[in-house]
Amino acid sequence: MNALGLQEIPKQAAAIRPSFDVQRVRDDFPILRQQVHGKPLLYLDNAATSQKPHTVIDAVSNYYETYNANVHRGVHRLSEMATEAYEAARVRIQKFIGAHCLREVIFTRGATEAINLVAHSYARNRLQAGDEVLVTWMEHHSNIVPWQLVCQEKGARLQVVPITDEGEIRLEDVERQLSPRTKLVALTHVSNALGTINPVKDVIGMAHARGIPVLVDGAQAVPHLRVDVQELDCDFYVFSGHKVYGPTGIGVLYGKPKHLELMPPYQGGGDMISSVRFEKTTYNELPYKFEAGTPHIAGAIGLAAALDYLDKTGLDAVAEHERRMVRYATQLLSEIRGVRLIGTAAHKAAVVSFVVDDPPLSSLDVGMRLDLEGIAARTGHHCCMPLMERFGVPGTTRASFAMYNTEEEVETLARTLGNIVAERRARTQVAISTPLALDAKKPIAYPGPAASSPQEAADELVELFDYMEDWNDKYRQIIEFGEKLLPLPDEYRTEPNRVHGCQSTVYFHMRKKPGSRNTLEFLADSDADIVRGLIALLQNVYSGQPADQAAAFDVDGFFRRLGLDQNLSMGRRNGLGAMVKRIRSFAADMVKQS
Repeated sequence: MNALGLQEIPKQAAAIRPSFDVQRVRDDFPILRQQVHGKPLLYLDNAATSQKPHTVIDAVSNYYETYNANVHRGVHRLSEMATEAYEAARVRIQKFIGAHCLREVIFTRGATEAINLVAHSYARNRLQAGDEVLVTWMEHHSNIVPWQLVCQEKGARLQVVPITDEGEIRLEDVERQLSPRTKLVALTHVSNALGTINPVKDVIGMAHARGIPVLVDGAQAVPHLRVDVQELDCDFYVFSGHKVYGPTGIGVLYGKPKHLELMPPYQGGGDMISSVRFEKTTYNELPYKFEAGTPHIAGAIGLAAALDYLDKTGLDAVAEHERRMVRYATQLLSEIRGVRLIGTAAHKAAVVSFVVDDPPLSSLDVGMRLDLEGIAARTGHHCCMPLMERFGVPGTTRASFAMYNTEEEVETLARTLGNIVAERRARTQVAISTPLALDAKKPIAYPGPAASSPQEAADELVELFDYMEDWNDKYRQIIEFGEKLLPLPDEYRTEPNRVHGCQSTVYFHMRKKPGSRNTLEFLADSDADIVRGLIALLQNVYSGQPADQAAAFDVDGFFRRLGLDQNLSMGRRNGLGAMVKRIRSFAADMVKQS
C-alpha cells in the first residue's frame, strides 16, 4: 500500500518501462512552472487543449518578429519566406499523417471547420430524401450537428450506432446499420469524453465493401496515436492543432483527391480562385480551392513545429507513457469509495472520466474543488450530451493526460479527490442528522429581508468576505451558505422554473409576497453545492426586498467586491448572470404591475 492507502502499481511494471524523461519534457513547457491558488499547476485538461512547448512558442514568435507577411503571390522577400514556411508546414503534416500528396492536405481553423466543410461541400451535394449518415453515440457535437443540418435540409436521416456500457462500439452493430441508404459514415477515432479507441480501420473496411465513404474525427487521436491515413484508407480525416501541442485556430482536413476534386468550394474569396470575371469565376487547384482568404500562417508554422517536437520526443514513447498514466489513474480512482468511472473500454487513450455517486457530488463541484488545489480538469458534458444521456449522467469530471503528466500528479489527483469525497460524506452525515425537511403541516417558508435594503445586505456580506484571506476561504463560506438554503418543494422543480444557461440544474420559484404591495420573495435550488451557495447569496440580497430596489440594485458591482468576477470561471459567471436575469425580469414585471 502507498501513502494514499491504495495499492501500488507492481514494481515489475517499472522494470520494463521504456526510458522516457518526463522531467526533461516538462522543462520544455513554460506554463507548467506557474502556481494556481498558491498550488503548483497540475494540468489535466489536455483533451480540451494541450500546452505548448518552447519550440512552438518560438516558431510563432519568430514568424511575427522576423518575416511576418502574407503568403502566395507576393514577390518581396518577406512574403517569399512566409510562403516557404507555410507550405513547408503542409509538407510536414503530409508526412506526419502519411498522406500521399500535398493536394490532400487542406488547412482549416480546426477539426470542427473541417467536418463542416465536408458536410456542406461533399454530403450536401450527394444526400437525397431517405438517405442516411451513420455516426456513433460517442461523437462530439462537432461530428453530429453538421450532419444534422445537412440531413434536415435534404430530408435524410442521422443513424446512430449504439455503444456498450463499457463505452465501446460493436462491429456487428455497425454491420447491421450499414445499408444501401447509408451515404456516409462519420466516427471519432478516439472519444474525447471516454478515451475509447475505436476500431476505425475495421469500420472503414466494412463501409468500403459497400462503397460508402468514411470521415474520421482524429482530433483526440493525432496527439496520442500514430496515424497513417493511407493505411486506414479513410476518405476524410480531420484534426486540430491545439490538441497536438500546436496553436489554436489551425486544423487540417485530409481528403482523397477523387472526392476533393468534385467538391465545390466551401467559401469564396481570395486565393481560392484561378480567375474572376463578373460573368464567371474559375477555382484554384487543390488544396487552395478550399483555403479562401488569408490563412492562419503563424498557426500552420506553429503546428509544424509541434509535430517536429512530438516526433523528436518519440510518439511511441509518448503513447506508452500516457497509457501508464491512464492505467495508474484508473487503478487509483477505482479504489476511492463513491467514485464511478464512466468509460472502461479495453483500448483507451489518455482520458479517465468519472462521477461521484456516494455521496452525490456534481461534476461542477468536483471541478471547482480540484481547481482550488491547482488541478485543472474538465467538467460537464464535454460537448457530448447524447453520450451523457446514454450513461444517465448530466456530466462527468474528466482527467486527460499528455506527455508531461507524471505518476506523482496522478497520485495528487487521487488523494485530492479522495479528500473531496470524504469531506462531502462527512457534511452529508451532518445534514442527515439535522435535516432541513419540509413539514407538510406548515406553510412553505420564504427567506425574509436580510437587511433594510439590497445594498445594505450586500455591504454586510462584503464586510464578512473582506475578513477572509483567499478564495479558498471564501469558497468554503459560500458552500456553508448553500448548506443552509431553505428547501425547494418538488412541486416547484418544473421546466418553467428551470434557469437555462447554467452549467448545473437550477430551479427558481419567485412570487410577490402575499399581502404586500411589491415585495419579491423566492426559493431556489441546484444540484451543485457551489451554485446552492451562490443562490443563498442572491437570496440574502434580493428576497424579501421591494421589487423596485431589487431591479435597480448594482449586482455586478456586488460580485466584483466579493471577487466572484476573478474567481468564478466564465461558465459559472454566465450561470450566475442567468439567475440574476431571472430575478431582475420578475422584479421589473412586479414594478410595472404595482
